[in-house]
Amino acid sequence: MRSTRRTRSRAGLVAVLAAVLLVAGVTTATSAQAATGCRVTYAVSAQWPGGFTADVRVTNLGDPITGWNLGWTFASGQRVTQAWNATAGTAGDRVTATNAAWNGNVATGATVSFGFNGSWSGSNPVPESFDLNGVVCTGSVGGSPSPSASTSPRPADPRATVAAMQPGWNLGNTLDAIPDETAWGNPLTTQALLRHVKAQGYNSVRIPVTWSNHHGGAPDYTIDAAWLSRVRQIVDWSLAEGLYVMINLHHDSWQWINTYPSDRTVVLNRYTRLWTQISAAFRDHSGKLVFESINEPQFAGTSGDEQNYQVLHELNAAFVDLVRASGGGNATRLLVLPTLYTNADQGRLDALTASFGELDDPNLAATVHFYGYWPFSVNIAGGTRYDATVEQDLIGTFDRVKTTFVDRGIPVIIGEWALLNWDHNRPGIIERGEFLKFLEAVGHHARTRGLTTMLWDAGQFLNRSELRWRDQGVHDMIRASWTTRSGTASSDQVYLPRTGAITSGTLTLNLNGLTFQGLRQGSADLVRGADYTLSGSTLTLTAAALTRLAGNRAYGVNATIEARFSAGVPWPISIITADPPVQAAATGTTGSFAVPTQFRGDQLATMEARYADGSNAGPANWTPFKEFWTHFQPDYAAGTILLKPEFFAEVNDGAVTLTFHFWSGTQVAYRITKSGTTVTGAVS
Repeated sequence: MRSTRRTRSRAGLVAVLAAVLLVAGVTTATSAQAATGCRVTYAVSAQWPGGFTADVRVTNLGDPITGWNLGWTFASGQRVTQAWNATAGTAGDRVTATNAAWNGNVATGATVSFGFNGSWSGSNPVPESFDLNGVVCTGSVGGSPSPSASTSPRPADPRATVAAMQPGWNLGNTLDAIPDETAWGNPLTTQALLRHVKAQGYNSVRIPVTWSNHHGGAPDYTIDAAWLSRVRQIVDWSLAEGLYVMINLHHDSWQWINTYPSDRTVVLNRYTRLWTQISAAFRDHSGKLVFESINEPQFAGTSGDEQNYQVLHELNAAFVDLVRASGGGNATRLLVLPTLYTNADQGRLDALTASFGELDDPNLAATVHFYGYWPFSVNIAGGTRYDATVEQDLIGTFDRVKTTFVDRGIPVIIGEWALLNWDHNRPGIIERGEFLKFLEAVGHHARTRGLTTMLWDAGQFLNRSELRWRDQGVHDMIRASWTTRSGTASSDQVYLPRTGAITSGTLTLNLNGLTFQGLRQGSADLVRGADYTLSGSTLTLTAAALTRLAGNRAYGVNATIEARFSAGVPWPISIITADPPVQAAATGTTGSFAVPTQFRGDQLATMEARYADGSNAGPANWTPFKEFWTHFQPDYAAGTILLKPEFFAEVNDGAVTLTFHFWSGTQVAYRITKSGTTVTGAVS
C-alpha cells in the first residue's frame, strides 16, 4: 500500500541488568538428563507502560542435556505474551520455558538463549530463582534500571529484533506519496509526531519510501541529496525517540521494478544502484534501523508464479548481497524479505522459505501484509459483518505464516494491516462495531502466534496535525489487543421504534475467555435483574431499562452504555431510535442520480441490484451486493443515496430492483429504469 526528552514514563525506557545465578552442587532432577549445575542471566532489555522485553541466557554447568525446561515464578503478576527461541507455558504465576526444535541440546559449559515479551503492572521485579530440568539455579538475583544500558538486541538474533519491534506503525502516504511528501494529503512529518507515536505505545515505525521521482538517470541513478537528507532526518528523529525503524523501496515496485522479467539489466542496475546508495547513507546507523527490500513485489510478462518466484528471489538475493558487502552496521543489520505480492497464500510462503534456505543469512525476517477477508474489507458481496468466514480467513492466514516461518525460526513482520476501506473520509463502509471485533481478533491471533504487526496508517487513524486519534475507541481496542483479549458482542447497536411499546432487547456476548462484569452508563452501573439479565452468553436489556435509556426517543443515538469484562476495553452499545426509511421518486442521469431517502435514524449497511429476471445487475455481477461507496453512497445530511457512475457503467437498459439493507434489519425496495443516460426511480 499504498535528542529531545521523551514525555512518557521513564520507567519503561531503560534496560534492567539482572541475575547471575550459579549452583555448584548436585540436586535431584526430574529429568534423566538433568544438569547438575546452571547459571542464568535474566535481562529486561526494554520496558514500557504495561509491557517489557526480557532476554534469558542459560549456561549448563553439568552433564550435557538433551531437551530442557527452565522454570521461574513471577512475583508481581507479570505474564509472558510472546516468546522466541522457546515455548513458554504458564500456570498462574509459574512460567516454564521449553526448548525449541533447534536448541534442545546443550553441552557442558554451553549457553542457550531465548527471549520474550511480557506484560506487567505496578512493578516488574526480576524472578528470585530459576530451575533447569528440576535443578534449582540458586544465587543472587537483583538489579535496577540502568539508563546507559542499550535496548538493542544482539544483531545475530533476528527473532529478538522482530519481537522488540512489536507493535509497529506505518508512516503511510507520506514519503511513499507521489510526487512528494504532502501530495496525498498528509502534513510534513515532525519529530513531535514520532514522539507521539512512541508515547502511544508503538515500538517501531515503518517508513515507506518511493524513490522513483527523486533520483537521476542511468547509469548512476544518483539519489537527490535533499530527498535523501529528508529521509535520513525522519529516520534519525524516529531512532532518537527510541523507535525501531524500517525503510524500503515502496511504490517503485509497480512503477518500474515490475518490468524486471523483460528488462533485467536496466531494472537490476537501477535497483542495485539505489540500494547501494541507501546502504552507504545508513551504513553506520543503529541496529534498530531495518531494511525491507521491496514493497508488495509484482511482475509483468512472466509465465506464471514459478517465474515470479524466481525473479523475486534474484532481486532479494541481490539486495542481501549488496547490503552485507557495504559493511559497517549493514554487515549484521536485520533485512526483511517479502513474499510475492506480500501475500500469505501457501505457495508464496513456500517460495520465500526456499529463498531463505538458499541465502543462508543469519539475520533475515519475512514479511507479509494482511487486510482481511476481501468482501468484508471493502463491503461487497454482503460482507458487512465480522463473521465466521472473516475470522477463519484471519486464523488460516496467521496459522500458515506461523507454521511456515515462525516454527522454523524465521521471524515474521505483518508489515501492513488494517481493513482496506476503513477511512475517515468515507465513513460507514465498515460498521464500527464489526471493525472493533476485527481489531481485537487480529491483535489476539498475531500475539499468540508470535507475529509482529505494523498498522497501516495513511492518516485514517491518527490525525497528524492535531496529534490525536480520530477514533479513540478504535485506538483503545488496538492497544489492548497487544497484551490481552477484550470482550465483544454480536452488535454494538440496539434499535428501538420511534413510537409504540418498547420491548426487551438481546445481544450475544463474545466473552473471549473473560468474565462479564456488568453494564455501565457513564459512571453509573446498571442494575442486574432490573436493567439487564445474563443467561449464558445472552445479555437481555429489560424493557424498563431501554425505555429509560431511549429518553425522548428522538431519531438516532439516544444513549451509549458499556459492557465491562474482566480484562481489555469495555464494549460500547448504542441505544438507537429509528423507523423504516422512506424513499421517493427521482429522475437523473447515469452521471448524477440520487435516491431521496429519509433515513429516520437508521444507517445503510449494503445494497443489492437485480434485473427483472432475478439475475445480478451492475458491476461485480457474480454477486447481487454492490461495493459500498464505489457503487453507491449514503449522504445522511442531504437525505439521499447516491448511485455512482461506476455502477451505471455496467447496468443494462431496463428495470433494476434495488434492495437497500439497513443496520436495524429493515429492507427497502426501490426500482430504477435506465434508458441510455437517463435514469428514473420509484418506490417499488
